[in-house]
Amino acid sequence: MNTKQETTLKIERNLEALLCYILCWVSGIFFLIVEKKNDFVRFHAYQSTIVFLSLLILRLVLGVIPAIGPLVSTIILFVTIILWILLMYKAFNGEEFALPLAGELASKMAGRATEDSKE
Repeated sequence: MNTKQETTLKIERNLEALLCYILCWVSGIFFLIVEKKNDFVRFHAYQSTIVFLSLLILRLVLGVIPAIGPLVSTIILFVTIILWILLMYKAFNGEEFALPLAGELASKMAGRATEDSKE
């Protein structure tokens, strides 16, 4: 794949990467379908899809457990919001901030070598 700055939608890659997170996994899937040129954006699209779809499924499954389900579901929701803000911030600043496991998987799926995050 092409790792240049150019994107399929002809907008800045950092803005497009931020938009991968704006609607969580939904926008991640959208950009996986649309973006064909930029590996940086595709990485963020994969990471958004993997992280937020996994958290949604986890929240739904654990949320039905009697007594502790609502508490666990609330904690997962809080974590989701924090990750959502953090990942949008990092993407907009041009960082390939890879979360443990999900980021590594996203890098492989986007066809990129795993890079150290800029902190």
